[in-house]
Amino acid sequence: MKSRRALWYWLLVVPALALMFPGIYARRTPELWGFPFFYWYQMAWIVLTSILSGIVYVATTGRE
Repeated sequence: MKSRRALWYWLLVVPALALMFPGIYARRTPELWGFPFFYWYQMAWIVLTSILSGIVYVATTGRE
């Protein structure tokens, strides 16, 4: 059961990989509500990381 729970932690690697290479997203276009891509991409990952962290927390606690 513990190894199955450990697999959920791999979801936390996704945001790290998405933000690890700024050369991929360091550009101005496309803009969203006047924000260059560089800024709104990072802001979107703040929200997505919170959601992923919540999913991992719920999946790895309790139920024992």
